[in-house]
Amino acid sequence: MAQAAVVPEWPTLVGPQIAAVTEPLSVGQDGTLWIAVASHGWMTELSLMEPELLRTLNATPGRPPVHRLRLVLRRP
Repeated sequence: MAQAAVVPEWPTLVGPQIAAVTEPLSVGQDGTLWIAVASHGWMTELSLMEPELLRTLNATPGRPPVHRLRLVLRRP
C-alpha cells in the first residue's frame, strides 16, 4: 500500500524530536496510521498536533492520504 511509505519516512517527515518518542506501526486500509508513543504527555501533544501532522504526511503528491492518526502507548 502506498500509504505505508510514511513508515520508513517517519523521522524525515516529523523531525528528530517527535521521531525520538514515537514509532509508526502500520497504516490500515482505511488510511489510519497507528503510532506507538512513549508517554501520555506526548500522546496529548500529538493529538493536538494531528491536523498539522496530517498535512505534513499528506504533502507528498501521488501518495494516498493518511486520514487519521491512532496513538497508542508504547509498551516497555
